[in-house]
Amino acid sequence: MHHRNPHALLSPAMRGVLERMARAGHPPLHALTPQQARAAYELGADVLDLPPVKLERVESFTLPARDGVDLPVRLYAPALPDASPAPWPVLVYLHGGGFTIGSIATHDVLCRSLCHLAQCAVLSVGYRLAPEHRFPTAFEDCWDALQWLHQHGTELGLDATRIAVGGDSAGGTLAAACALQARNKGLPLALQLLIYPGTCAHADTPSHQRFAHGFVLEKEHIDYFFDLYIPDHAQREDWRFAPLNAPDVDGVAPAWFCLAECDPLVGEGLAYADKLRAAGVPVELELYRGVTHEFIKMRRVIPQARQAHLDAARALRQAFG
Repeated sequence: MHHRNPHALLSPAMRGVLERMARAGHPPLHALTPQQARAAYELGADVLDLPPVKLERVESFTLPARDGVDLPVRLYAPALPDASPAPWPVLVYLHGGGFTIGSIATHDVLCRSLCHLAQCAVLSVGYRLAPEHRFPTAFEDCWDALQWLHQHGTELGLDATRIAVGGDSAGGTLAAACALQARNKGLPLALQLLIYPGTCAHADTPSHQRFAHGFVLEKEHIDYFFDLYIPDHAQREDWRFAPLNAPDVDGVAPAWFCLAECDPLVGEGLAYADKLRAAGVPVELELYRGVTHEFIKMRRVIPQARQAHLDAARALRQAFG
């Protein structure tokens, strides 16, 4: 049902979050330099989330990108169950932030939660950001990390035969693109975990108009991020930026989608799920009602966020068998 006023769809708790954000009166990210925007995002990253889970094993190290640069990564692993010395399956996690902001630190709480709930290892990737590093660097860094894990995971006590890739927002875009590349290169993946991913080239679906203002992710944010990451509009047709433009998706890894009802990206998430289903790819999709983009990091106040963590963990456990 199309309410004339899309704000009527919001849950009371979500409306409360938006009112608090408005009252706080912070300058919008798109009014800041990329450096200022990163700092502002980092400051607010965990404000509405639960405290971080303590884990047995958290290690930060680097792995080499194709151009010889050391990419920072952080590995999370649960405590070893006494009965099973078997190596952990692993989720390669790609953080959101419009290819411009976000970091291992801003998604630390989320990665810890998935590690704990799904009982799998998580490798969080600090891929390079725009505008210092434009398209396709973020994609190439993420793919290089995924390939490196496939080749060297056993050395870290991980099960390199059971790998999933996941991410939120721009990280969801990167995860979907990595799943396509994995299919192209014959690297087997157990799952792609796509949390409100961007998939279309020009942010022009009806949900982009409908939820353009007042739903956390503003139209101006999207324009700002994309202009910094991929200023050449013709390049935006590339499937590494717009997975919906992949010539075919046959044989890509099974997908689990987490979409937010009141999110400019909801339409392209649904469209990508449809594209995968039409190609016979197993798809599970959860559409969380009354919530916006970024909701998954608001577990303290948004019940749907707590549910989404449990649902994502269940999808990972099933995919890893």
